[in-house]
Amino acid sequence: MVESLPDDLQEKVIEHIRDYIADLEDEKRWDVLFERTQNNLVAAAGKAKQEIAAGQSVPMDYEQL
Repeated sequence: MVESLPDDLQEKVIEHIRDYIADLEDEKRWDVLFERTQNNLVAAAGKAKQEIAAGQSVPMDYEQL
């Protein structure tokens, strides 16, 4: 089907498909990375909640970041 298009349009279609595939691969990498760290994020959130409840937390000073 693409073969029936003019060469310059074929190149544009191919470039678009490559970009689309690259975006899909990037999304998959992020999904895998998030999945690997999700338990750590849940644990950190739980610890933060406990510290807040125990009065051991200090408000974040965004100027020090």
